[in-house]
Amino acid sequence: MLEVAGLSVQYGQHRAVDGVALTVAVGEIVVILGANGSGKSSLLKAVAGLQPPGVQARVTLAGRQLAGLPAHAIVEAGLALVPEGRGIFGELTVRENLLLGAFARRARADEARNRERVLALFPRLAERLEQTARTMSGGEQQMVAIGRALMSAPEVLLLDEPSLGLSPLLCGELFRALGQIRGDGISVLLVEQNARRSLAVADRGYLIENGHIVGTGRAQDLASDPAVQRAYLGGARRA
Repeated sequence: MLEVAGLSVQYGQHRAVDGVALTVAVGEIVVILGANGSGKSSLLKAVAGLQPPGVQARVTLAGRQLAGLPAHAIVEAGLALVPEGRGIFGELTVRENLLLGAFARRARADEARNRERVLALFPRLAERLEQTARTMSGGEQQMVAIGRALMSAPEVLLLDEPSLGLSPLLCGELFRALGQIRGDGISVLLVEQNARRSLAVADRGYLIENGHIVGTGRAQDLASDPAVQRAYLGGARRA
């Protein structure tokens, strides 16, 4: 289980995240919903070791303290981030991007098996293994980014706005893939603009405003909450 407590992120005098606490259980999809600038991406970066999480922060995975470790050590512990914007190596091929994902010591022994799982999850990558990543569509590049993260054999996958800029068709493929990833026992902590689709696939959710968690609950309860509908789902549903 991933447990976060007392996590804060500060940029100069601005505190983007303030004392956040959350949990993600084994094989669970948890979504974080919030407006632009509410601290969602800063939260994920801090959990992944790309931003200082504050001196009081506690970030543990299966009981191991991760707060304060460098990002590469956090990957070795079993946590992988797919950042907003994907962050793939555009001049490398799909195969080479996936191979880099398996650089972590924890992943090397099972590299071939993990690659098979990624290509089964995203069959179109199997057709494009030798294609240069920058020549692919945005949706295909997102598959490469998620596949590269999965090659590190994570216990928890952090996803920052994975459907941003994708067509409805590819968006559907992405959310179906999240269900399969959960089925493999990998937990997912998801920041996502598409609140309706993310709540449909998630088990639980958190609401964040101005760097503070202001609500939490089962995904189906949040989806039916009139306040959540007004704020994130385009208005309350009519009876």
